[in-house]
This record gives sequence, C-alpha cells and structure tokens, in this order.
Amino acid sequence: MEPIRNFDQLTAHLKDLNKRKRIAVVCANDANTEYAIARALEEGIAEFLMIGDSSILERYPSLKKYPEYVHTIHIENPDEAAREAVRMVREGQADILMKGIINTDNLLHAVLDKEHGLLPKGRLLTHITVAQVPAYGKLLFFSDAAVIPQPTLQQRVDMLHYAIDTCHHFGIEQPRIALIHCTEKVSPKFPNSVDYAALVERAKAGEFGNAIIDGPLDVKTVCEKTSGEIKGIHSPINGEADVLIFPNIESGNVFYKTISLFCHADMAGTLVGPIAPVILPSRSDSGLSKYYSMAVACLTSNDRK
Repeated sequence: MEPIRNFDQLTAHLKDLNKRKRIAVVCANDANTEYAIARALEEGIAEFLMIGDSSILERYPSLKKYPEYVHTIHIENPDEAAREAVRMVREGQADILMKGIINTDNLLHAVLDKEHGLLPKGRLLTHITVAQVPAYGKLLFFSDAAVIPQPTLQQRVDMLHYAIDTCHHFGIEQPRIALIHCTEKVSPKFPNSVDYAALVERAKAGEFGNAIIDGPLDVKTVCEKTSGEIKGIHSPINGEADVLIFPNIESGNVFYKTISLFCHADMAGTLVGPIAPVILPSRSDSGLSKYYSMAVACLTSNDRK
C-alpha cells in the first residue's frame, strides 16, 4: 500500500475498499454534522445509525436520498441517546461512535463507564489529530491536543504505540516521530525532555518496532530540513516528521488552533484507546473537518462485522 499523503487520497482509498463502515451518531442536530454525513453517504464510505430526536433528523433532506444507509432511533434525552449509541458499538452493531450536538462530558461519561463503556481496563484514552497543512507535503499526525493534560512516561509510551498503529493504517511503514519541546537539550529543568531521552533509548532498543523516534526537538526543525542544517542538528527525522508528540495538552492544543486558523490546515481527529474509534469534534468544527474525521475513523476502525 502506497502511503496516503492527503485527504483526497484517503477518500479515494476508502472508495476503492467499497465497504461502508457503520457510524453511530449521537444527537446529530447541526448543519455541519449533516454536511459530513451527506458527504460520507455520497462517497460511499459509511452508513449511519442516527440516535437522537428523530423529528429533527427527518428535516435533513440529504438523509432521505439514502434510506437504505440511514437508520434513526428516536431518543430525546441526550444521555440516554449516548448510552444507547455506546451499547450498539460495544455489541458490534456499529463500528464507530460520533458526537453530534451533545456535551462532550456527557458522551465521555457513557464511553468511560466501567461496566458498560468502550474503554477496556488498562487502556489509555488519548486523541490523535491528522492535519493537511498546505505548506507541508504530506499529512501530519500529532498527539495529544484534547485529552491528557500532562502525560506520564507510560502514557507517552502508549501514545507512541497508538500513533505508530495509526500511521500503519495510512501506509506509513516507518513513521518518523518527533518528541516536541522548546529546546533540543535534555535538562532536569524540563522533565519532559528527560522522558524523551528515555523514549529514544527504548526506541533504539526496538521497543516500538520499525519507527524512527527522536527528541527533544522543535517543530520547525523536524518539519523543515533546512532549519536543522542551519542549527547544526543531526536527527534521523531529517525535516520529514510524520508524527509530533507534544509535551502537554496546552502546547498540542495551541498548535492545533494555530495551524487551523493561520495556516488554513484541514483537520481531522479521533479518540483512540476504546474498542472502536470515537469522533469527538468541537461544535465549531466545519462540516469538512467532521467529514475528514469520519474518513480517518473509517480507515482505522477494525472490521467487526
């Protein structure tokens, strides 16, 4: 499989697979979610289980074009709708869970329920973003911009495994993963940099398989070869990073918002760790961003039929 380098190639690849993934959407009551669903239906990459107020859903003309691929379940209470959607995913009736206009905390309460949720015991819940930045020649993956405030060393290990697995779905056999910081030097003043040094050594010992992992490094150096050459930095990333691992949620989230606003990057994101991908878009995300998140989830979800 050739690496998928942009979102158009992602859609084309999913269409070639000719298999619609089943997405359970909770409270899909907004125009941007409607656009994303309509686009996924038209592209032939997904079918939908719409859990929420069916009187609202029936106003969506785009859904009526594909009656065989859209099924509604009328549950007016958002918390009940979330629990039902989670149950359907857990029991294999859906492959992917998606948030509509429901409070994130309410949906996550159902996802993280210890008895009836989707996160296996001992698994880490984290977030991976996929960005298509006009100035970069391929997709850029980064974590975590949404869930984990201050990752521990073990959480970083899990994040690396998730990122590598995601890259493999995109056809990237040897992902280049940069551990991001404000300095290239390891110092006790920056505990994250000490963790990074340990991760690099574990990567050299083969713990992460066929992946290139280096850091601490800054974003410009790992994404632009010339910057590294000017600074005299010799790194196997070589200005061609596939994945950025950020030191904390603040830096990851600022990067997310900055490249989407000032760089006009197209963005997609999913929660990883649960038994199935969870699409957790912001209410302000565009319809296109929500569609791309669906496409990423369709690519990375396991075939559970």
